Amino acid sequence: MSKCRILALVHETFVPPDSIEGLTDKQVAPFKTEFDVISTLREMGHNTQVLGVASDLNAVGSALAEFKPHIVFNLLEEFGGHGVFVPYLLGYLELIHQPYTGCNPAGMMLTYSKPLSKKLLKFHRIRVPDFHVFSRERRSKRPSRLEFPLIVKSTTEHGSMGITQASVVRDDDKLAEQVARIHDELHTDAIAEQYINGREFYVGVLGNQRLFTLPIWELHFDNLAEGSMRIATQKVKWDYAYQERTGVRSEAAAELEDGLAERISKLCKRAYRILGQTGYARMDLRLSDDGQLYILESNPNPQLAYGEDFAEAAHTAGISYERLLQRIINLGRGATGVWQG
Repeated sequence: MSKCRILALVHETFVPPDSIEGLTDKQVAPFKTEFDVISTLREMGHNTQVLGVASDLNAVGSALAEFKPHIVFNLLEEFGGHGVFVPYLLGYLELIHQPYTGCNPAGMMLTYSKPLSKKLLKFHRIRVPDFHVFSRERRSKRPSRLEFPLIVKSTTEHGSMGITQASVVRDDDKLAEQVARIHDELHTDAIAEQYINGREFYVGVLGNQRLFTLPIWELHFDNLAEGSMRIATQKVKWDYAYQERTGVRSEAAAELEDGLAERISKLCKRAYRILGQTGYARMDLRLSDDGQLYILESNPNPQLAYGEDFAEAAHTAGISYERLLQRIINLGRGATGVWQG
């Protein structure tokens, strides 16, 4: 393994300390991914510098000119205050022929828009939940074909941002209420999509041309309150106390019928290619009660913290955390440029 000069791009509020000794899990949580990745890269012998940025593209250019990294390790989830601006930063890296980790700009743009990604997948006859977009600019009614229950989300925010138990609605009044909440609180359009009752799976995908899927992971709730929906709300994703109280856990999926794992792997690879993704991503799926597979969404550059789903699935496949990071670096250095479709 050759040692590299690596510039890690992180949000300026998540620049990790050199040590987390004496800090609680709650204190570490906001920058755990950044700390785990950067500290591990350094332990692997890579000359790793960290740049915390918010919206200053000049700072990125100056750091690149001074440090001359072999590769940029992209850990940014937003730039200029918006997730959808990250692809523009990556486009700048493309223009100056600077290798970077993770998904390319085109693939990220496609998946940041939930409606667009669903339309693409549906065009290619991959099953997705039926949906309707409620724009902030003009009022619209639920089309009659779109039957309840529905789950209401932001069209562009990821990480379960804005999703609560109340996001699953069963009548038009509640639908209007949740759409208005997304408009007012997140300042984005809202998407209402068919709620698929069933098992929720996560599948990590690695690769540019040749793709590799990690073991299928499944979300479980051991102590969910009666009447609550089995969905990955914002609290399920980010509130440790809530996770412990409701018994949220994810682990390798068990009791899959013969051939299902292979079907899921092929489906995820196909969706990954259709959406133009490179580097690594996590596909979120549901297996309905009648045995149909639905792609819920794709998440390019998913969370890489040690012990979280992506890294744990890799570990189950015999890929250590160090090897996982090195594979992501190798994919970035071996990328051939902008995705061509």
